[in-house]
Amino acid sequence: MTDNDASFVPDDFVVPRTLVTEAFRLEPLGPEHNEDDYAAWTSSMDHIKSTPGMVGRSWPRPMTPEENLSDLEGHARDFANRKGFTYTVRDTGTGEIIGCVYIYPRKDEPGTRVLSWVRASRASLDAPVYEAVSQWLRTDWPFTSFTYAPR
Repeated sequence: MTDNDASFVPDDFVVPRTLVTEAFRLEPLGPEHNEDDYAAWTSSMDHIKSTPGMVGRSWPRPMTPEENLSDLEGHARDFANRKGFTYTVRDTGTGEIIGCVYIYPRKDEPGTRVLSWVRASRASLDAPVYEAVSQWLRTDWPFTSFTYAPR
């Protein structure tokens, strides 16, 4: 994509608001998640940094809750403007935030890049999130291909 102001999904595509499995559900990440999102990733920085696709990235890094809120507001704007889609991952039963999924256009070449992480205390869900999101992207999204580090 060459126009950074354009949506990277077709204008007539209805963006899914949720993905629900027995163990977890995805919903759009927004400012209302700040406190629980902050607790999830700050408790798991080393684990996230070792997650496939997250290795060598500049985030996570120490941030204040206010900086995190600003990031969440940016993700919500991207979602509303169809420039990228970030979902919080919540435990289906308790509603606890256990991770995030990011769906954005690749910066280095055409295509879609997907990243995800789960908190260290829920590490066993990393592969199930990867599998469910991969299937969801193949069946419910308009992408012909996507890059998502295998588990």
